[in-house]
Amino acid sequence: MLKSGGWLGARALGPGVERWAKAVVRPAPERHPIRGVNPAPKEAKEAETEKAAPAADAGPEAAPEKAARKEKGAKGKDGKESKDGKEAKEGKGKGRSGAPAKTPKFVPDNPNFRYIVRVANTDLDGTRATALALTGVRGVGLRIAEATCRLASVDPHERIGNLPEATVETIESTLGNLPTKVPTWMVNHPTEPVLGESPHYFGADLETRRRDDVNVMKMVRSYRGVRHERGQKVRGQRTRSNGRTGMAAGVLKKAAKEAAAAAGKEESAPAAAAPAAAAAATPAKKE
Repeated sequence: MLKSGGWLGARALGPGVERWAKAVVRPAPERHPIRGVNPAPKEAKEAETEKAAPAADAGPEAAPEKAARKEKGAKGKDGKESKDGKEAKEGKGKGRSGAPAKTPKFVPDNPNFRYIVRVANTDLDGTRATALALTGVRGVGLRIAEATCRLASVDPHERIGNLPEATVETIESTLGNLPTKVPTWMVNHPTEPVLGESPHYFGADLETRRRDDVNVMKMVRSYRGVRHERGQKVRGQRTRSNGRTGMAAGVLKKAAKEAAAAAGKEESAPAAAAPAAAAAATPAKKE
């Protein structure tokens, strides 16, 4: 019988409690090795016997399995090589196909489409939108181009090659009268001291006017005019490292050195020949 101990001493338990205790009691679980502590290794002889036992059981079946594995490995290598070859070929094909394709050439629906449109003595691409094509004119930016299209009642997104000749002439005339239709801050010459107006130059007129402005600054001998004459920077930039002009001091090319040496020899040769000629010309003294 089971006994239970306590402060008052041991006392006997009934048979029912004993049966319940036997049913509840379970076998102790297997103890796992403590972490960080390796179990003792087996002896060499025991390990060899354990390895030899399954090998002996396999017997002659092991040899065919090894041969099959070798064949499989060889096939795998060949397959891998062939696969690599295929991938390389596919990669070449993909590289060619993956290259950026050329944009298809524009095919106009309009039979009167013009690929070259001339505005302000400038050839413009007819396949571009009107607003973007007008920016090809010197002195016309995107803001001026859009304003011109609106004033001429032309869709800025329409290709300029689809526009009839009359519409193109309207756009050119609108550019000529632009200072009277836009605010002063939009033109490229807001103050004109000679004319007292605010014109907008574009095309060849812009280059001519710029050249005249530079010549005026040179004539009045202003600081900007003098800097233009000397070929120096005009807007106050530093010239310590950039914007240098003229020969660099202390840097002579090989050809320049050879030319200087040859010139020095030519100058020294006549000077050395002069005393010899003078001595030959003086008559010898009679004794």
